[in-house]
Amino acid sequence: MKLVIDTNVLVSALLNPDGTPAVVLNFVLSGNACCVYEERVLHEYRDVLLRPKFPFQRKDIDSLLEYLRMTGVRVAPKPCDVIFPDEDDRVFYEVAKAASAHFLITGNRAHFPDEDWILTPGEFVIHHIRLQP
Repeated sequence: MKLVIDTNVLVSALLNPDGTPAVVLNFVLSGNACCVYEERVLHEYRDVLLRPKFPFQRKDIDSLLEYLRMTGVRVAPKPCDVIFPDEDDRVFYEVAKAASAHFLITGNRAHFPDEDWILTPGEFVIHHIRLQP
């Protein structure tokens, strides 16, 4: 399964290891899905995760990003003509489209076109991950 994970989901997953975004990240880390990316996505992850307001260690961020790079699928997206309320979200949509990703997971669904493959972490977990008791 190919996923594109928006930065807000990744940050939330790392801040709260018991939350729903962490379930999505752990799904990827356990090898059940791979992340689709383009270098701009990884750069945004790094830039945001290394902000002083977050408690993350550089070595941990480097390890996570290297894992995503090594296990993920790199694509070269084509520009689309969709209008985004936040232009920083465009790359995630373009990457998902270029890779025919199964899902784009975001906490800001209103920032993306209304498409059934763009889900919140909760929607993804409820409909696509079978949780074991």
